[in-house]
Amino acid sequence: MRNFNEIDKKKKLSRIQLPENPEGLTQEALSQLENMIKASLRDDNLQCATAFKIAKQAKVPKIAVGELTDRLGFRITNCQIGCFKVDKTVRDNVVQKKLVDEITPMLESLKQKDELTCVKVFELALQLKLTPMAIADVANLRNWKIHHCQLGCF
Repeated sequence: MRNFNEIDKKKKLSRIQLPENPEGLTQEALSQLENMIKASLRDDNLQCATAFKIAKQAKVPKIAVGELTDRLGFRITNCQIGCFKVDKTVRDNVVQKKLVDEITPMLESLKQKDELTCVKVFELALQLKLTPMAIADVANLRNWKIHHCQLGCF
């Protein structure tokens, strides 16, 4: 996997505008967060689920973890809803047909309201006692794009 370089940063900044230190964290909190991120890296990448855990442990918003990870020049990988791949892979047999029929109208309603977001996928997964990836698979079957990553990645 290649590094998150300046070209990547500029490309992302053209799509997503995050202020530096979007949550106004103190310098001490930023330093602690930076150490937690660096300690959790695997091959200079931070896994999405690990970023969520760091946010919870540090008691900071997820967006702060994502922004600082970007600023440090690292990539967030292994999206919990599969959004970091060019071609979305829908896993066979992940969601039963009955569940697909139940989930589709819920996702369609979110899509129509322009609320098919990362956070809504996680909320729906929790409500239905499924994984976020299972919910995302249903959206991917219909080529519906999930937006507004909680970490600011997309």
